[in-house]
Amino acid sequence: MPALVIDGHPNADSLTAALAQRYADEYGNATRVALRDLDFDPVLRQGYRGQQTLEPDLAATLDAMLSATHITIATPIWWASTPALLKGFFDRILLPKVTYQYRANGLPEGLLRGRSGRVIITSDSPRWLLALIGDPASVQVRKQTLGFCGIRPTSVSRFTDVRHASPARRESWLDRIARDARRDAQRAEHTPSPSGRRPVALVTHEQQGPHPA
Repeated sequence: MPALVIDGHPNADSLTAALAQRYADEYGNATRVALRDLDFDPVLRQGYRGQQTLEPDLAATLDAMLSATHITIATPIWWASTPALLKGFFDRILLPKVTYQYRANGLPEGLLRGRSGRVIITSDSPRWLLALIGDPASVQVRKQTLGFCGIRPTSVSRFTDVRHASPARRESWLDRIARDARRDAQRAEHTPSPSGRRPVALVTHEQQGPHPA
């Protein structure tokens, strides 16, 4: 079943980019999108209250997301969060009434349910430090972003202490992410295609209705 792999690193020569590429190659039926190559405004200019039509690159990526049964996000940890490029991508593409909505009782409902996910995390900090501070970037992407939109279960592949990693260790990480990709692809073979997919070429935030904040 098709997968969408989002490379959220601004630098094409980064370990994150290499991991995303290897994952997509090993998964097989995967579309890899490097956000640095897209032509879009990462700033939600009027919040969720005004009109901001999706650029063609974003519309195509959202269409690929709605077509996928598995979504992988590759990101480094910068200042306990993701790069601004990836955060801006989430702000622009995760539209209300397309990827989530609020029920009458005020509780959110993810509209991307039926899809599994994986988060690929790279960090210069050691793993024990991430655990000590609560692993905020992983929680933000896996639970508060993908999970909020209904994508679950979502696995996490962590690659830490990157600045001290030898070339041999980096190669072993590429082999490891390849195994993760093949495992995810095997699981996805038994996943039915998500329902409710529709074209999104000209969707805008305003057309989706007001957001509470």
